[in-house]
Amino acid sequence: MQPLKIATAQFEHRNGDKEYNLSVIDKIAARAAAVGAQVVCFHECSVTGYAFARHLTKEALLAIAEPIPGGISVQQLIAIAKAHNIVVLAGLFERDDAGKIYKGYVCVSGDGLVAKYRKLHPFIHPAITPGDAYCVFNLLGWKCGMLICYDNNIIENVRATSLLGADIIFMPHVTMCTPSARPGAGFVDPKLWANREADPTSLRYEFDGPKGRQWLMKWLPSRAADNGIYAVFSNAIGMDDDQLKNGCSMILDPFGDVLAECRNLGDDLVVATCTPEKIAQAGGTRYKKARRPELYCDIIGAAHTPEQKVAWLDSK
Repeated sequence: MQPLKIATAQFEHRNGDKEYNLSVIDKIAARAAAVGAQVVCFHECSVTGYAFARHLTKEALLAIAEPIPGGISVQQLIAIAKAHNIVVLAGLFERDDAGKIYKGYVCVSGDGLVAKYRKLHPFIHPAITPGDAYCVFNLLGWKCGMLICYDNNIIENVRATSLLGADIIFMPHVTMCTPSARPGAGFVDPKLWANREADPTSLRYEFDGPKGRQWLMKWLPSRAADNGIYAVFSNAIGMDDDQLKNGCSMILDPFGDVLAECRNLGDDLVVATCTPEKIAQAGGTRYKKARRPELYCDIIGAAHTPEQKVAWLDSK
């Protein structure tokens, strides 16, 4: 494997405005290519917008969902990738021939679709069907995987994707700054976003505290370090429907260290280089080889009825 230069981005999407969102993806992809990135990734539902979907009827959600790869949005992503000679990863609502809706995420190059993934643990709308498969694919000589938002909170999903061979896992999110039982959690006042130029300090205090980045850093570095993988985290920033999101898109190495992170209070991207040497050196790589699955395969694989809780939705 040769070193791979990856960009992760953040931007403030517009609800249901695919044309606008794709235009931003195009501009950021051009910026990423200009600084030498070979890959650029965007957040969950970056093409369509996210939280607004919880207000839609199934028919309205079907109307904004598209087939993959035949839909116009994926074809535009392919055109963007071709125009800038860069691999693009982005998310949207998918519909299949049977009328089922999925939370989709795609990886495309200028030659077409490279890989497609469906979120395993969707919750934003009851009409969305959970995905039923992991996704590991070849990208520029590397084995990569994709897991969307909540999928990464179930540690088995990250381990399974790693055991299937992924050395880089793309982790698109729209997350943080929502209420939960966790002390310090909660929404961030949208007025702070509107006033960010005059008072960036108050907004940064909220974004970086227990409502935001402080929570993220409790678990995200562990996913990278425990599995000896590069974790490429992308997140929305700004208003997502009526919720304010804090961005901080970042790339972590197999030691769990942050290589690069978006810190601007607005649309942004950062770039980091992934090297195979770090995969080989990482403790997580050694620990996976030391596993003794005969001790716990029956425990981990025991029958279980999934019960998925989402605090900010379940409390309403």
